[in-house]
Amino acid sequence: MLTDNLFDEILLNPFERQSTLYIVSGYASATMVSRHFKSLIGRSRRDLFIRRQDVRVELIVGMASRDGISKHDHEGFQDLTRAYNGMFECRYVVRGAPVHAKTFAWFRSDGSPAAGFTGSANYTQSGFSASRREAMIEHGAEASLNYFGLVKQDTVDCLDSTVSGRVNIYAGARRDENVIAEDSPNVLDNVGHLPHVTISFLSNGELPQRSGLNWGQRPEHRRDPNQAYIRVPSRIYNTDFFPPRGEHFTIITDDDKSLICRCLQDRSKAIHTPDDNSLMGLYFRNRLGVNSGASVVLEDLERYGRTNVDFYKIDDETFFMDFSTSE
Repeated sequence: MLTDNLFDEILLNPFERQSTLYIVSGYASATMVSRHFKSLIGRSRRDLFIRRQDVRVELIVGMASRDGISKHDHEGFQDLTRAYNGMFECRYVVRGAPVHAKTFAWFRSDGSPAAGFTGSANYTQSGFSASRREAMIEHGAEASLNYFGLVKQDTVDCLDSTVSGRVNIYAGARRDENVIAEDSPNVLDNVGHLPHVTISFLSNGELPQRSGLNWGQRPEHRRDPNQAYIRVPSRIYNTDFFPPRGEHFTIITDDDKSLICRCLQDRSKAIHTPDDNSLMGLYFRNRLGVNSGASVVLEDLERYGRTNVDFYKIDDETFFMDFSTSE
């Protein structure tokens, strides 16, 4: 029985070149998919992402027919399917009884089984974290693949044009038995009771011109000029408000956008968008009315109406970011 280091033991160590992982999971999150692929690619040869043929993950979310899928996870699954074209597929159970099982089956490119696991861990970061006591057992991968095939008959692809009419795509945070009860109100309707921090974009009263929102303003390094991060001060990174370094989380914004992020740099002092660091900079430039690629200056923030941003912690994988003004 496996109870420790499940992320490595089940999701990374069985990987071989040109492998496919078949997953049936009652609940799943887009942040887990993002973290998993980044970890797989990071442990593999540098040309893995470019070649797009060394790994494939096929995911079935089993409880979608009963509990639905959060709008931000759904859009995240769709974005990741497009970004990892040919490497990732996500489907939702829409017929028959909901599926609460969790099975993982690795197969080699020649179709031979590599490893199979089943147990209690959902394909979410919390399910594979040290904060949760989960147990998995290793068994024949063929049985898990057969089960995957049976369940797949009752699913719809997350990119299918009819998916919104067949699955409840709801606003707000992910609902599962560990986060929010099915009949709970939308937590985004009232975030005031949630743990909260305010982060300033300024340093000593000035807006940095080669870091933070302007991290990409380094032509000598040939950076994308839109690259940006949010600087996390020590009074916050020395707490457990944000997830540990490297773990992915979703930021839901006040204008109904979502960003998959993670904390990086020394002492986790910066919030990045790991798939493309320019996404953060483009988001704020759009809000501020600053042209793509242009430097952000203090006057842009003052004209907009604020020089900071508020974060509210919904759960360990989900945060609400408020950059709104009173206007």
